Amino acid sequence: MDSRAQPLMSDALDQMWSRFLPQLEERVATLEAAAATFAAGSLPADQQAAATAAAHKLAGVLGTFGLTEGTLLARELEKLYSCQSRPDPAAGTQLTALTAQLRAVVDSRNQPPSPRQQLHFG
Repeated sequence: MDSRAQPLMSDALDQMWSRFLPQLEERVATLEAAAATFAAGSLPADQQAAATAAAHKLAGVLGTFGLTEGTLLARELEKLYSCQSRPDPAAGTQLTALTAQLRAVVDSRNQPPSPRQQLHFG
């Protein structure tokens, strides 16, 4: 990529991130609520479907922003929530842990770059 285009691409991605962040936050919150409800002993079918959809959408978009780990976590959550029947009760801890990891990945994108990351050599 042309060294002049890189800052423009980065700025465009930052603008897109800001635009889509409320939706991303809402989807992560949906997954957090589903994991908490599941850990409490039940997960209604509509909440399971919402969690599956949220995970699917996150898996599709996070890679766009360079958050490959987030895509992998969201895919795993989608797989767990999309089971024909309810998720396996043994998966409760896994759902909670994966969701916490996903939250950390999304939050890491919200952190301002360190002074070292702001340096541009060219």
